[in-house]
Amino acid sequence: MKPFRGTYTVMITPFTADGSAVDVPALKRLVNWQIEEGIHGLIPLGSTGEFLSMTREERELVIETCVKTAAGRVPVLIGTGAEWTRDGVDYAKEAERFGADGIMVIPPFYSSPTEDELFEHYRQIAEAISLPVMIYNNPATANVDLTPPIVARLSRIDNVKYIKESTLEVTRVRDIIELCGDRMTVFAGILGYESFWLGAQGWVAVCSNLLPRDSAKLFELVADAKDQPAALALYKKILPIVRWVGGHRYVSASKAGLGMMGLPVGAPRAPRLPLPQADMETLRTDLAALGVIDSLRNRPNAAA
Repeated sequence: MKPFRGTYTVMITPFTADGSAVDVPALKRLVNWQIEEGIHGLIPLGSTGEFLSMTREERELVIETCVKTAAGRVPVLIGTGAEWTRDGVDYAKEAERFGADGIMVIPPFYSSPTEDELFEHYRQIAEAISLPVMIYNNPATANVDLTPPIVARLSRIDNVKYIKESTLEVTRVRDIIELCGDRMTVFAGILGYESFWLGAQGWVAVCSNLLPRDSAKLFELVADAKDQPAALALYKKILPIVRWVGGHRYVSASKAGLGMMGLPVGAPRAPRLPLPQADMETLRTDLAALGVIDSLRNRPNAAA
């Protein structure tokens, strides 16, 4: 298997208008469009995919739909975060059974595990499957911080090969690479542009739900072309959308934006609320400035 590299969209999950079910046709359209636009990989069932607000059957439906629709064109990693290690193992096996290319695992998010408990959690999950494991550091939501020394210890587990680093401390990219060497490949979670210059080999991006082509191109301009002027110009261009989805509105703004672009994906599930009307108008203005309003409506080849 080729190493994971590039911009991977941590996908929203489309729901029907009444919120009662996964909208499978919309999910297929989203997967196909992302790939057609040049995205390097997809990650359903992350935080942006509202994985904690879905039934087990819905999770399975999302995994199967994404893997089958992608059909090997890009890697598909499945978010398999769980509070109970046994659930984490089950979710990992489920992802492998459905044909995923890897998994992304946030730490247990309530129990505040110790370093030894974290090691055991990830060891059991990694040893249960043959897929590569991306650990996910997001202290703001997981209530635990995978610091670079902890990451270095976790990198000694077979199959734990990637990390999504989602703090605002960009120097962690440097420190993880220094401590882990080639045992760990860093994907940025928030500071994509900044992290690329320090050696991050990928970006697990939210903004690419709306701007997959530009988000993928940003990585290519830095990591492949080493074209700083062009990369910076593109970064400044998409920065309004990066900011829209960089805080608590990451789900609501992504879903609202896709609707404006012509792909209705439903509202977030409670307790999340839809984007307020005042914010809707501002988001529409920012998307209009990028020329993407209605860009998905009646798009050729966008249907499943």
